[in-house]
Amino acid sequence: MNCSKLDSYNKHLSNKVKRFESKIRQFFTDKIEIYSSFPEAFRLRTEFRVFHDSTGAHYAMTDSITKRPYIINEFSIAAPKIQKLMPVLLSQINDDFILRQKLFGIEFLTTLSEEALITLLYHKKLDQRWEQSALRIQELMDTMIVGRSKKQKIILMNDYVTEEFNVGKRTLFYRQVESTFTQPNGEVNIKMLSWANQQTRCSQADLLEIYCGSGNFTLALANNFRKVLAVEISKLSIRTAKHNASLNGIANTAFVRMSSKELTEAFDRVRPFRRLKDINLDEYNFSTVLVDPPRSGLDPATISLIVRYQTIVYFSCNPESLMRNLSKILFTHTITAVAIFDQFPWTDHLEIGLVLNALRR
Repeated sequence: MNCSKLDSYNKHLSNKVKRFESKIRQFFTDKIEIYSSFPEAFRLRTEFRVFHDSTGAHYAMTDSITKRPYIINEFSIAAPKIQKLMPVLLSQINDDFILRQKLFGIEFLTTLSEEALITLLYHKKLDQRWEQSALRIQELMDTMIVGRSKKQKIILMNDYVTEEFNVGKRTLFYRQVESTFTQPNGEVNIKMLSWANQQTRCSQADLLEIYCGSGNFTLALANNFRKVLAVEISKLSIRTAKHNASLNGIANTAFVRMSSKELTEAFDRVRPFRRLKDINLDEYNFSTVLVDPPRSGLDPATISLIVRYQTIVYFSCNPESLMRNLSKILFTHTITAVAIFDQFPWTDHLEIGLVLNALRR
């Protein structure tokens, strides 16, 4: 990578940081930690459209203004493994009518150790002929292939990869299933997990985690608490999180499929939930709550729940919704730590980590 590329990246990141600082400085004046990314070859998962013309199939993306597809010939922000696989896969697809016909999307999911899974998306029913062709390229490319069409999913080997992260003195293993959310920037994700682990290292009592996904933060923080209750609305994510906890020998964590609204109703005894039949909420003594919501941020009911606890760890991928939420949370809590993680280089997006502690009453 040349110096001009690095200088351009640093300038772009600096501008993003300044925009966020202009918003957060009214609430927090101490040092903000900044964690940068590699400017290239950082993205472990990518999704492409497939554009067909008289010369064959092409990787494509959608123009944000015209909404029309444009062809991608190279993708330097993708992980090295994806960049290696892209031309080989496309060549095989264009040489095989069964693989190419009615193919409309290609998704890559890789790990830092270069394990790879490719999902091919179709507007047709996948039959034995497709399976034979897909098996051939799976063996040729030494990767895993999944085929999807409407109400159909064909798994030739596995529909997941296993990621490995070093957090503190521990090595953690994460099953990551295709079609579920995973952080796209693995190296920056390690920085996020390490920061959260450090911020909660001297915690007391129990942790409540809302929007736990497949256990990204749960696995890294579980040892800092007596017990953990983690909730997520997705069945597949909860099933994967339970597998990941078992894989890493974590026994102090319970995962429950619930929305944040349902969780609030459960705590307030509004109604009983069969999903909590094996969990006694009265046995928990929560000192800390961690939230990692979608871009829309937290709804009022969830805010009313999290402000009950001494410490809030809030990860946000959208500074705008974060600021809206803070306008409510800061009535009861004050910000004690802020970190910026550049999960999404070359975009306007930032991942923000905050720690808030309850005001003395």
